[in-house]
Amino acid sequence: MTKIEVYQGNITQLELDALVNAANNRLWMGGGVAGALKRAGGKEIEAEAVKKGPIPIGEAVATGAGSLKARYIIHAAVMGQDLKTDAEKVRQATKSSLLRADELGIKSIAFPALGTGVGGFPLDECARIMISEVRQHSATKTGLEKVVFALFDQPAYEAFKQELDTQLR
Repeated sequence: MTKIEVYQGNITQLELDALVNAANNRLWMGGGVAGALKRAGGKEIEAEAVKKGPIPIGEAVATGAGSLKARYIIHAAVMGQDLKTDAEKVRQATKSSLLRADELGIKSIAFPALGTGVGGFPLDECARIMISEVRQHSATKTGLEKVVFALFDQPAYEAFKQELDTQLR
């Protein structure tokens, strides 16, 4: 069974196999989580990502992690150029990221709250969808041992912590 954790802090500081980037479908890394990953890991992450794009919204691609403590960045396209997202896009991007993780033999991965920053998606709904998707995936033949929801601020942390407690009851 995959261990699911909630962590409050900066995703760029985590030492896991992969970190998920809340990406747009062209894979440019501007603000939010993407900007933080690019600043901490180097511009080569974005350069490699852009070469693999554009990708369909809901899909995910992996790149190297530059100078971060992770091995990979999985870029989950949760929105297009309109910077809008919805429940289905969040679900699909989460699922695609988990599939890429399995393809790469990843044991540990960290997700931000996909689509809740510039995408404006509600935190509680995001938590419900993402945790549910991870739990469904962990019931399959996955090599994933640990999934961390890395949430930068207190409201996001609380929303995911509360949802995880609810789903694990």
